[in-house]
Amino acid sequence: MAEQPARRSPTPFEARVVHTERLTPHMTRIVLGGEGLAGFSLDGCTDHYVKLLFPPEGVSYPEPFDMDRIREEFPRDQWPANRTYTVRTWDEAARELTIDFVVHGDSGLAGPWAASARVGDTMRIIGPGGGYAPNPEADWHLLVGDESALPAIAAALEQMPGGAVVHAFVEVENAGEEQKLTAPDGVEVRWLHREGRPVGEALVAAVTGLDFPGGRVCAFVHGEAGAVKELRRHLRLERQVPREDLSISGYWRLGKSDEAWRAVKREWNEQVEREQEQAA
Repeated sequence: MAEQPARRSPTPFEARVVHTERLTPHMTRIVLGGEGLAGFSLDGCTDHYVKLLFPPEGVSYPEPFDMDRIREEFPRDQWPANRTYTVRTWDEAARELTIDFVVHGDSGLAGPWAASARVGDTMRIIGPGGGYAPNPEADWHLLVGDESALPAIAAALEQMPGGAVVHAFVEVENAGEEQKLTAPDGVEVRWLHREGRPVGEALVAAVTGLDFPGGRVCAFVHGEAGAVKELRRHLRLERQVPREDLSISGYWRLGKSDEAWRAVKREWNEQVEREQEQAA
């Protein structure tokens, strides 16, 4: 269930904002549409993601947009920054792509953009990629994440078959950040409130304290890297969940910028996996 690279089109898709909505105090929904999304498609994963391109302020590029040309003709500090976001939904008939953004004031790049986005604003998109969907052969499913993983968890719940046994844990700051999610009958999402506690602490406690059902589990565990590391160790070593039944990775790292985390993310995940395989 390893993360797959984004499928690159010859040129990025260019979409326009068609709708904005504040879902919670710190979550904003942006719906992108337009003819520029012609040819965009998904293949059934519930963790599909795209890379959004943000040009530096005051920098414009020649048309047609060409990343190879930009890298050749522009200094590196004028290349567009990119941020990876999960696809919440894709409406092929309407050609509308929905993305939910965590917004914490003026912090970051994509969050402030989403908070101030207006209908008609443009966004260039690379992708999609993805690698997880609920396995119909599993006896039960474990979905675990913080706000960054909430869109993928919501999409996974919507794709679960009727009668599926699911344990879903979502950590948010407080009750005001909870969302109404669609899930099969009998499935309850457990919302865990940080209320100022360290990120991921409540998730680790909930999963390690869970009375695991019998049978094969298919698990999706994503969020802050430090918490994910603890959960990976617990699931692989203590619960003996096979690697192939886990989709698990740090979406972000406390104390690191997006660029700094992406620069070391693959190596960090591989190192953690090696350490835990040696300990097994």
